[in-house]
Amino acid sequence: MKKTVCLLMALSFIVEFLSAQNPDYIKDPSLSFHFVFDDFNAANYIRANSLHDAISNHKITNFSGMDPGIAIGYQQGISKHFDFAINLAATSTDYPTRANDGTTLGSNSILLEADATLIGKMLSDKHIISPFWRAGVGASEYTGHYGAYIPLGVGLQVNATQGAFIQFNWQYRLPVTEMVNYHFYYSVGVVGSISEGKHAKEIPPPPPPIVEPPKDRDGDGIVDSLDACPDVAGLLQFHGCPDTDGDGIPDKDDKCPNVAGVARYNGCPIPDTDGDGINDEVDKCPTVAGVARYNGCPIPDTDGDGINDEEDKCPTVPGVKENQGCPLVKEEVIKKVMVDAKNIFFNTGSAKLLPKSFKSLNEVAKILKDDPNLKLDIEGHTDNVGKPEKNQLLSENRAKAVLDYLTTKGGIDASRLSSAGYGDTKPVASNKTAKGKAMNRRVELKPKYY
Repeated sequence: MKKTVCLLMALSFIVEFLSAQNPDYIKDPSLSFHFVFDDFNAANYIRANSLHDAISNHKITNFSGMDPGIAIGYQQGISKHFDFAINLAATSTDYPTRANDGTTLGSNSILLEADATLIGKMLSDKHIISPFWRAGVGASEYTGHYGAYIPLGVGLQVNATQGAFIQFNWQYRLPVTEMVNYHFYYSVGVVGSISEGKHAKEIPPPPPPIVEPPKDRDGDGIVDSLDACPDVAGLLQFHGCPDTDGDGIPDKDDKCPNVAGVARYNGCPIPDTDGDGINDEVDKCPTVAGVARYNGCPIPDTDGDGINDEEDKCPTVPGVKENQGCPLVKEEVIKKVMVDAKNIFFNTGSAKLLPKSFKSLNEVAKILKDDPNLKLDIEGHTDNVGKPEKNQLLSENRAKAVLDYLTTKGGIDASRLSSAGYGDTKPVASNKTAKGKAMNRRVELKPKYY
């Protein structure tokens, strides 16, 4: 009990110290009225047994063993967290002696108790709810017997309205003289102000001196004393100077104030010497106009024939524009291949090459080996005898047979060759005569460079 009271008092003194500069919410002089209950039985039971037994056997909350009464008092604030109170209580009771042997100082008489206490509030009267502790000195009178005691307790104050409070109080009254017995004291009541106390008046601060506003000639919101360009409206981040092109470099430091640029070129754009739209910092050919996909360089012309590689079908072999950058096939080569083509023969209705075709095919292979850039298209054709579907398949197989011979026997890379069949769709003579049909049954070889 003593440790609890000391802790509450210490906390109140700390709060008071921290809040000492604020004079508000000090309780005005007030009157209080309480309903009270004295409980001798619980106090004596605890002293004879223990607090645990009292709680277990409901001795503390047994209102039937309490004696009712009333109390009036006077209460006034000392500071925001401390009040002073004087109370007078009257209770009808049978006052037991301290011997606890069942004897009393009298029966059904009025117990008068008067005390003066200091109340320490955890919170000021500003708050709706404020816990408090109280301690002081008191005197009692019962059937001509006088005594002294020490009231120690805790409570709860509820701020009902301005200047009016509801207080709940619990006290343990310690006897000082022999004629006083230990007992609990409970009360609930109201406290209301009867006059306004003396409060510290806040002295309003003196009016601020009239100060002439600083000058801002250009009206940009930056006073002249801090404005690096006081006669031209500017921006705060540039100390009052403008940035016309918005490139983050103020005009006074910008060599190109009307064109957005970069700091490393003193506010000017990155140069583009060749005018190809690619700035010199990323242009690998800064003095020759080029294109972005070649990092600012012109489209390359690997074979140097004046036709760039993107348009040159033969980018590594010099050619002519008329042949899409490829060289023209020599006339003698064309004639030789045409002669060899006429000497390619197959079994009737078959794609099997006849041995008499091999000499011509070997000569074609030699032509291709002599010119590694030369390529060859192989086309198969038939007459109109039979169904078109079969003629189409036969023409494809014959062209493929020639391709296979040139790759397997002639040693030509297949990537340089292509084969296709056209059936009877491209006759070179009439199919109404045997001679015309023979001319239509043919293999055409077309040399090229792309």
